[in-house]
Amino acid sequence: MANGDSKLLGAQLGDLTLNGTASIAKAEFSDIIPIRSIIVRPDDDWSALAGQRVRVGGWVKTARKGSKGSRFLQLNDGSCLGNLQVFVEADKVDLGQLARTGICVVADGVLKLPPEDKEQKVELNVEKMVHVGPVDPADYPLPKTSLPLEFVRNFVHLRPRTCTISAVIRIRSALAHATHIFFLERGFLNVQTPIMNCSDCEGAGEMFQVTTLFSEGEKLEKDLLKNPPPSEADVEAAKVIVKEKGDVVTLLKSSKASKMDIGDAVAELKRAKENLWKLEERSKLQPGIPHKEGKIDYTRDFFGRPTFLTVSGQLQLEAYACSLSKAYSFGPTFRAEKSHTTRHLAEFWMVEPEMAFAELEDDMNCAEAYVKFMCEWLLEKCHEDMEFFAESYDKSCIDRLRMVASTPFERITYTEAVDLLIEAVKNGKEFENHVEWGIDLSSEHERYLTEVKFQKPVIVYNYPKDIKAFYMRLNDDSETVAAMDVLVPKVGELIGGSQREERFDVLQNRILERGLPVELYQWYLDLRRFGTVKHSGFGLGFERMVMFATGLDNIKDCIPNPRTEGRAD
Repeated sequence: MANGDSKLLGAQLGDLTLNGTASIAKAEFSDIIPIRSIIVRPDDDWSALAGQRVRVGGWVKTARKGSKGSRFLQLNDGSCLGNLQVFVEADKVDLGQLARTGICVVADGVLKLPPEDKEQKVELNVEKMVHVGPVDPADYPLPKTSLPLEFVRNFVHLRPRTCTISAVIRIRSALAHATHIFFLERGFLNVQTPIMNCSDCEGAGEMFQVTTLFSEGEKLEKDLLKNPPPSEADVEAAKVIVKEKGDVVTLLKSSKASKMDIGDAVAELKRAKENLWKLEERSKLQPGIPHKEGKIDYTRDFFGRPTFLTVSGQLQLEAYACSLSKAYSFGPTFRAEKSHTTRHLAEFWMVEPEMAFAELEDDMNCAEAYVKFMCEWLLEKCHEDMEFFAESYDKSCIDRLRMVASTPFERITYTEAVDLLIEAVKNGKEFENHVEWGIDLSSEHERYLTEVKFQKPVIVYNYPKDIKAFYMRLNDDSETVAAMDVLVPKVGELIGGSQREERFDVLQNRILERGLPVELYQWYLDLRRFGTVKHSGFGLGFERMVMFATGLDNIKDCIPNPRTEGRAD
């Protein structure tokens, strides 16, 4: 661990010392002490905290009655999975409002050690209740009882208060941190690629369109109702005025009138022509989306051409890798795929590195090292949250992380993978999807290879060209491309990547073969015209990595705000 990381971790855990006595790290930019700093001790020694005065804040998970009307609150502020027990006597606050799950409290008090037979290692005796954010129990949708994740998805704005989603968010945060550490320490530059594109990187066509034509059409319709367009008679009358003004100018010039008189007449003619042009243009306006020659007129759209939300930042990232050697992006991507499976989202996050002077083997090496690094990071930094998922959802999730972190990935060609699947079918294995050379491997095929055949991650490479994107480098056999997928237990495909096609003629032919508009890819072809270089890259689905780590079955629970067909609220 880097020295800076160790200092930061120490501050988060509250293991600093002052004159030999444990000192609790105060939250930066706040006047409260994070609960993690109190209840998570690296040395499992809470004795030095006894008697310290602190201010804490958080949301009440549960509340129970104590003696003489007192209350024991389980308080959580999101800094860790565990709760701090808070003891409140009746003279400190109206205890009636403290009996409700979900209330927010800020309290000053003294830390003390409970009796040794108690589960809590330390608790707070409240001296002053600084703040109470009340809750109406009749309306609050998240009771203290356990709720199905499918139900909790109906309250996306409140579900971070559940143990599961708060742990997911901490793990996502840790994986994001690990991602930036991994690539930055290896010389990659972080590049923010555009959210809106004119080209389809994957060629699948399942894209969200970005347009102002609908909103502008609605505005125009309202405007035309309020101010109707000019009639033909209005336009003809304006033409008459233009002719009359033109005749005046001609007459003045022929009679050799003064420059001032001619200038005034010319100015009036100009104004008449401008008025006629406005009337003619307005007379052409029609409510709704503009059309030209039977097609939507995208020249009237904001960008002047069809534009979409990005499905990948890869193509733009290649431009930076082919100038700066190594670059990576980490951002949202979008697919308008009408799928309601547990593995698909309309909006999801991708980690996409690109490397110049790198071939397919380099790409596979980078992908394997990155996945291992993330697994090691979670095992070191997120032990408490991983223990929660092992207890609540998938008892094998920690062992799976350890296995992936320490085991060399198997590497087989696509042809070898298909042969193994066909052999499995001959031996009695049943797949829902037919197996033959040329198919795109399905999730069940991928999981068979990783969970049954090899029982570890597998990298499959050299796929048929017809099932992969146009930008992947064509192999010498002209039938396969230098593509690779990293398959892992639990989720199947985690990473997809390839060596990119660096040969101008081959790439141009691949674009034409796919029927893509070559004019939209001229800038991409320029990278091959001007100083071409072998380069490679891949994309990791961030939510799939969260699924793999946590053992959760539905990808909708692995992202803060899931977006699927019919659900963007």
